[in-house]
Order: sequence, then structure tokens, then C-alpha cells
Amino acid sequence: MALNRKQVTIMLGVAQTLSWASSYYLIAVLAMPIGHSVDATYSEVFGAFSAALLVAAAVGPLAGRFIDRLGGRLVLIVSNLIFALGLLLLSQATQTVHVFVAWAVIGLAMGSGLYEAAFSTVVHLYGQNARPTITGIALIAGFASTVGWPLSSYLQGLYDWRVVCMFWAALHLLIGIPLNVLLSHAKPNAEAVPEIQESTNFVSLNEEHRSINTRRTAFLMAYVFAVTWFVSTAMAAHLPLVLQTSGTALAASIAAAAMVGPGQVAGRVLEYGLLRNAHPLLSARLAILAHPLATISLVFFGNSAASAFAILHGLGNGILTIAIGTLPLKVFGARGYGQRQGWLMVPARIVQAGSPFLFGLAVANWGSKALWLTSLLAISAFAALCSMRVSSQQ
Repeated sequence: MALNRKQVTIMLGVAQTLSWASSYYLIAVLAMPIGHSVDATYSEVFGAFSAALLVAAAVGPLAGRFIDRLGGRLVLIVSNLIFALGLLLLSQATQTVHVFVAWAVIGLAMGSGLYEAAFSTVVHLYGQNARPTITGIALIAGFASTVGWPLSSYLQGLYDWRVVCMFWAALHLLIGIPLNVLLSHAKPNAEAVPEIQESTNFVSLNEEHRSINTRRTAFLMAYVFAVTWFVSTAMAAHLPLVLQTSGTALAASIAAAAMVGPGQVAGRVLEYGLLRNAHPLLSARLAILAHPLATISLVFFGNSAASAFAILHGLGNGILTIAIGTLPLKVFGARGYGQRQGWLMVPARIVQAGSPFLFGLAVANWGSKALWLTSLLAISAFAALCSMRVSSQQ
């Protein structure tokens, strides 16, 4: 029985929730108990996670190319197997080097099993009509932290961090693989087979100019994505501390930081509704300004605006997560989407690996004024988006 688009969206959304909860949102809960168990420092454990991000950056273009040729089902199934293997290896770690090896394996899965792979899969199925499915997947997976953090913390309190790793490994085998296996029943859109577009998305007069504009836009887009992931990762790692340095009490800082998740979901709902028919470039331009606006609100209104800061930041970040998938599709087309997406995300993965450390230094030296650094980066990304010369009709 063929699966319709809504069923594919739900299946991939649930599978992505599992993949994010067992990777990005696992380290924050388990870093300290892992460090104590293997006699590693907190920074060393996060260093292993940074190494995983670099591995993911290297794997992304290869996984995308494979998806372009054969679809994403096999790649996503293999990523579930690798996730399970990496988590099982992590559960058996007794030395720091074991933690690095385990996270390197998990990095292979991250590079072939997170948003880029899922988005490439639906583009392979639906071509230029994939935007609603991309938005739906991101909307569902927006609850990964809401599910992952409490569940991992609860299990770690009852049992041990090693049991938590084995639990997530089992879910990849029992839930992740079956969901991705069912993709073989997905019904492609007959009109959405990726073809070379007759009309270019770029306002240019000949092939040479088109090539120059294509490269220029790709570089600008890669820069925007890198800034987006730098700011997002920096906030995920340090937001409670940043809010404390602005004069917010510890409990209030944690409560405010928790509003990032609902803000992200609200942003994705906004993208799914009000901005559904808008060009992704417009959505991205509006969303990238949310973080600087959040900073200004914190500066002018102090700790009373802590929750507003978190919600505004989350709102923009939620929309940008979708724009990372939909903007390249709209501008460059569906042909070669997976491999192109992999290359566009390489700088983002690299800066993301260093983001917690670099922004941590900024917070240590400047306190809440470090937010001006991320805000200026966001403004520079807005300028990059405004300088993209693309046709409004594409």
C-alpha cells in the first residue's frame, strides 16, 4: 500500500526526533557522568562531540550524492544501524579514547541521518514540491529536545548513563529502522522528478554569468548557514549562563532558556502557515533578524526580557532550520540537491564544532555583551541574504 505525503512526513519526523534526541541532545545530559566514569574532563567529552561534527561534515556530501542517485531509504536505514553501533560503543567506554572513537562513529550517522539526509530524501520523492514536507518534518522533530532531555535525564537518574546509551541504541533498531524501511512504499510525485531546469534562478544574460552567480550565491548561502549553526549551537550550550551574566537569577535563567524549544516550534508553525507561500529567501531574511532583536530587547529591558529573548531567538532559529532545506531547493532546483546540500553544510558543521568553545571564551571575557558578537554575525548573514541576486519568481 502506497504511503501518502502526510504519512511520509510523520514517519520521517518521528525518525528525525529519535536521531536528534540520541545525538545532539544526548551530550548535554550525559557529558558529566561520562567524564566521571572514564576519568575525562567535561571539555574533553565535548571535544569528542566536536570531533563527531567534523566527521559529519566530511560524510554529508557523500551521503547526499548517494541519495540523489538512489533515494534516501537505504542511507537512512544504514544511519540507524551506525547510530546504534556508536551508542553501544559509547556505553562500553572505559577510557577517554573510547569516547572519541564512539562519537566518531556517531558522527558518521549524524552526517548521513539528520536533517540534510531527510530533506534530500523528500526532495528525491517530491522535487520542487517538497517544501511542505520539509516544514512538517522540522516541525515534528522540533520536539526532539522536549522528548530527549527529560527522557535521558529520567533514565540516567534511575539506572546509569550506559543504560541510557543502550536504550537509545535499541530505539534505533526497533523504531528507526522500521520507519525508514517503510519509505519503500512512499509514492513519488510523478511531476517532481528532478530535471535540469530550463530557466535559471539567477538574473543573468549568459551561461558564464550564470555560473558566476551560481558560485557566488552558493558561497553566500554557505556563509548564512554557518552563521545560523554557530549562533544556534552557542545559545544551546551557553544561554542559561549568558542570561545569568545579564542579572537573571539561576532558576529564572533555566526557565527562560527552556522557552527556546516552544519558540522554535512556533517559528515552524509560522513557516507552515503564514509564510507557506512566501519565498524562502524572505523567510530567511526575517528569521535571521530575530536574534539581534532579541539581544536589543535584553539590553533595553534587562532580565525582565529573558523569556522574550529566548522565545525570539527560538522563533528565528525554527524558521531558519526550515530555510536551510527549502532555500537551496528554490534557488538551485531539485537536481543534485543532496550532494549540494552536503557541501553547503560543510562550513556550518566545522564552525558548529568550535562554537561552544569560542562563544564560551566570549562569555567568560565579556559576559552578556558576548551577545553582540552573535548579533553582529546574524546581521552580516542578513546582509549576505540581501545581496543574493535571485529571481523572485523562482
